[in-house]
Amino acid sequence: MSTTYSAETPSNPPGTDPETTAKAKTKGLSQGQIVRKRFFDNTAAIISLVVFALICILAFSSIGFAGIPGWWKYDYRQFTEQINGGAPTFVNLFNWGEHPFGQDRIGRDMFAMTMRGTQQSIIVMFLVGIIACIVGSVVGAVAGYFRGWVEAVLMRLTDVVIIIPIIVMAAVLGQIANRLVGEGIGVILLGIFLGLATWTSLARLVRGEFLSLREREFVDAARIAGASNNRIIFKHILPNAVGVIIVNTTLLMSTAILLETSLSYIGFGVQAPDTSLGLLISQNQEAFQTRPWLFWWPGLFIVAICLCINFIGDGLRDAFDPRQKKFNAKKVKTKTAGN
Repeated sequence: MSTTYSAETPSNPPGTDPETTAKAKTKGLSQGQIVRKRFFDNTAAIISLVVFALICILAFSSIGFAGIPGWWKYDYRQFTEQINGGAPTFVNLFNWGEHPFGQDRIGRDMFAMTMRGTQQSIIVMFLVGIIACIVGSVVGAVAGYFRGWVEAVLMRLTDVVIIIPIIVMAAVLGQIANRLVGEGIGVILLGIFLGLATWTSLARLVRGEFLSLREREFVDAARIAGASNNRIIFKHILPNAVGVIIVNTTLLMSTAILLETSLSYIGFGVQAPDTSLGLLISQNQEAFQTRPWLFWWPGLFIVAICLCINFIGDGLRDAFDPRQKKFNAKKVKTKTAGN
């Protein structure tokens, strides 16, 4: 005897709908806990976070930083006799050899120089992120909240900065930073100046977010309760725009690495006797055919850092934006076949 199913019989048991399951998993959790859960559910973002943390630990612990000695025996400015024509001695994780990344044409250890360049890129990245985040958030928040002549002045200032090619502005600011005395101070000022040149896109995004949020009921309630404008901006509206700020700041940090690398490559960034990843590639471009390892390692670390920051930014975007949902082709096919 055959069994006949009604056309109204659901193909999936109750509670198996993806949206229902997602709501059940986040029921009773605070907004911060929901964001953390979404972020840690993103495999690519977590792997990138771990890889980036390992890169930072390797770069700052190997050759030391700020007067603190590292565990690597060579300094990035130290000249030694070339071994095996300067070729890399790296075999595996347990056998690094004398110069795992090789040596340049004058005998300097490429591992030490690459670690120093990675330090420079990371310092610039974080400085740009902090400066651009502060300036862009404040300008966008004030313009979006007060509107009127305040918005007009701030947005025209933003437009003036935007129309100047960022590479030209960064080159000029980089030259100013390099004229100041003191090794290590130049890269800090370079990061600050680049942050002052890259805040404009964040300011526009924050302004748009404030234009929307300032019309919400909780802002009207705060005004009726007698809250000052500063309190409304920084205590009520800004926390609700933190997702946009964090995500775009992360992406700005990735752009900052490429910008610093480009400036160093064309000679307007970090200058000798210090070094950076872009400067390493620029100094050794003539040896590309004969000693390509001089490009492998700096280029690899540039790509690795940028990819890690981009994946972390994507993970934060998915975590803060509830409209972002993972597309699971297998589930879609199963549901379609069941129907």
